Amino acid sequence: MEPSNNKQLNTNKLFIVAGLILLGFGMIYGLTGAFQYLVPGFLKKYFSFEKIRPLHVSAVVFWIILGAMGSVLFYLQQYTQKKLHTPWLTKVQLLVFLFTILAILTSYCFGMFGGREYWEFPPLLALPILFGWLLFLYNVINTIGSIRNQPVYVWMWLTGAVFFLFTFLESYLWIFPYFRNNIVNDMTVQWKSYGSMVGAWNMLIYGSSFFLMEKISGDKTYSTSRMGFLLYFIGLFNLMFNWGHHIYTLPTYHFIQYVSYVVSMTELLILGRIIYEWRASVSTARRHFHHAAYKFILAADVWVFLTLLLAIGMSVPALNIYTHGTFITVAHTMGATIGINTFLLLAIAFDILHETCLTFEPNTKLFNRTYFVINASLFAFWISLIAVGVMQSKWQMSEPRILFGSMMVELKPFFISFFIFGLILTIGILIIIYPLIKNQLLCYYTKSKSKKTT
Repeated sequence: MEPSNNKQLNTNKLFIVAGLILLGFGMIYGLTGAFQYLVPGFLKKYFSFEKIRPLHVSAVVFWIILGAMGSVLFYLQQYTQKKLHTPWLTKVQLLVFLFTILAILTSYCFGMFGGREYWEFPPLLALPILFGWLLFLYNVINTIGSIRNQPVYVWMWLTGAVFFLFTFLESYLWIFPYFRNNIVNDMTVQWKSYGSMVGAWNMLIYGSSFFLMEKISGDKTYSTSRMGFLLYFIGLFNLMFNWGHHIYTLPTYHFIQYVSYVVSMTELLILGRIIYEWRASVSTARRHFHHAAYKFILAADVWVFLTLLLAIGMSVPALNIYTHGTFITVAHTMGATIGINTFLLLAIAFDILHETCLTFEPNTKLFNRTYFVINASLFAFWISLIAVGVMQSKWQMSEPRILFGSMMVELKPFFISFFIFGLILTIGILIIIYPLIKNQLLCYYTKSKSKKTT
């Protein structure tokens, strides 16, 4: 078995380190896009908004994917008490993903597009992603072996890995004329596949979070409890059906919309309850030992509640007509992506990466201050996006409408607000992740250098 939090920089840790670097770039790209709302035409010649948006989205999506894969591969070894089934495949997998991500971001910079939504890059670049994921799935399935009497996080890892493959393939059905030539079929499959894909990587993240919570508390009852498996089955149901609230505005089957309305917020409700109850089982000593990881799990719990409130409103069909396509949808995405997924992955990153040849202790005081700044700025950023969305909804439904340009002028104070708080949030995130990346790479460089001199 690989020792817990060992000081060696291995391939599984490199997934998370690479993901953290992408998170930093993704935040910077997002901030640049926010500034372009204030100064239209800023960097238009080199990085126009149509380039900045996919750069931001892809960098953040690949942060989540790399972080989720790295955490599963690392924790899987701790759980099974043995090495991965085929360790060298993880090196191939990492190289495939890194070269593909670099090619994708480069293609955006040169204005080379050709895909949809999350995957706006030329479709051929999807093939190495598919190949890399198959390597990941092969290692996970063969390392786990038997599925009998497994805790809930193992089921989450397996389900997330399998369903991501399915939804990723589904997201490319548009390349076939049957889907591409029918706008309703095209948009239905597109929004369905992306909604389910989020559910798939949520399974990977929630499973790793369960393992981490068990590790912090020392209590293994949660991973085998009825409530834990209830979250798993509701999460699985959400993965399959909660995408329906994205297609309220499409002329498709109503029963899909009704089912999605019922299930769209239940997953977050159960997750929030589990984390809330888990806090009581963690002793003061264990909280101190897992200081940063524990704090980010608590922050994620707060954002589960806030995201749930917004999701309930957005899932009401009568309200969805007003919110769909506005910044309220962006606010929901930011709350879930940063407040839940990123905070949970940062908790995992601190657990896996914090112990190196350099201690994290000198950064503790700065971390405590930055932690509160991040949460406060994210909340203000989130409220600013909701305010913009409300104004957009009012404009969309008003008769007669004022000119779009006049509406954008009225929104400028809110654009200033979400840029300022986005700037604070970006600086805070960079401050938080810098020591983790620096310590890992510096220790690796020092070790490599010492080997060469001996």
